[in-house]
Amino acid sequence: MNRIAKERDRLLAAAARVTGMLSALTALLCLILPYALSTGREIAVAALLVAVLIGFLRLSASTSIWWVVVLEVLAVASLRVATGGVDPTNTATSYALGVIAGGVVGALGIMLLTTGPRIVLFVLSLVASLTALFLRDTHAAYTFHAIVIGLGGWAFCAVLALWLGRIVPQAMLRISAMSDAYRAERVASETEARRRQGARLLHDTVLATLTLLAHSGVGVSEQALREQAGQDAALLRQLRMGYTPNPEASGEYKLRPVEESTLGNTLESVKQRFRRMGLEVTWHGKGQVLLPSDTLDAFLLALAESLENVRRHSGVGEAHVTITDDDSSVRAMVTDDGVGFSAEDIPHGRLGFTESIVARLRDVGGDARLFSAPGSGTTVVLEVPK
Repeated sequence: MNRIAKERDRLLAAAARVTGMLSALTALLCLILPYALSTGREIAVAALLVAVLIGFLRLSASTSIWWVVVLEVLAVASLRVATGGVDPTNTATSYALGVIAGGVVGALGIMLLTTGPRIVLFVLSLVASLTALFLRDTHAAYTFHAIVIGLGGWAFCAVLALWLGRIVPQAMLRISAMSDAYRAERVASETEARRRQGARLLHDTVLATLTLLAHSGVGVSEQALREQAGQDAALLRQLRMGYTPNPEASGEYKLRPVEESTLGNTLESVKQRFRRMGLEVTWHGKGQVLLPSDTLDAFLLALAESLENVRRHSGVGEAHVTITDDDSSVRAMVTDDGVGFSAEDIPHGRLGFTESIVARLRDVGGDARLFSAPGSGTTVVLEVPK
């Protein structure tokens, strides 16, 4: 059952609980008046109504339909017992019977106007409650008052159920639309902020270096130009691995040297990057592994490409990455529960996995393996030496 249906049923159950309890209490007050019922029936009716009250207290959206049926039987039984000993001259009795028929039994009908089988039970409950009122036609005034009150209660409960059943899905859809609009606006704001930051970053670093090169490095020594280009290359490598450098001054950025980066530091950056793109990545296994800079670079780029394939082709929004290592190598296993595929169906001209993952890892002495089948998800195992 989806969220909208759950919220609708929860609200219908709350309305039925409040209406039913108030109606049962009202009927009890009317029936305990002196001489409202013949001797011996007061206790039976009161016991049945108390049982119904307790049942309403336990009523919730998750309650089985059989629990509703039990309450319906108890409520109709209390009505039938009361009509068997009614005093035709006591107006309070006719009011009580109408309240039981239209308020207690009708309140349960609030939960029954949702699906086909429940609607059938709704009709049966209505017929049963009205039939119980007609079984003992001892007095025309008693019958008229009880029927009017009973039909009025059923009409009120039916209108309330239909209104709540309609208004709740509309409200939930509007809330969902507002949430989607908020998320879209937030993503757009974050994208614009990253674009501005990237533009400032490139202006302060790479573009400044290219401008010097365009002017043949006038006023700058060759060594200084080499050092600046090297810093720019380090910055771009950090960005490619998911870092967000913090500027200390114009043209100066605080960077963690790549040689000191651990696998644990960079995995979190990759995880956050794909979360922003809608793919939830769950990490398992090793938390911190130190790798040489070129190996770490190739390993993370191959891992990112594997996750990108999950995001684009799997049809699911979650991937699992398990990191393990031993004395000689580090392995990452990327798994998803997506649609999967057959390796024979991949066109020979497609070089994404071959070049972006396998070839990249083999350049640093590693390798990659792929396991997949239609409908069974995909697993990619990446391995690089320490």
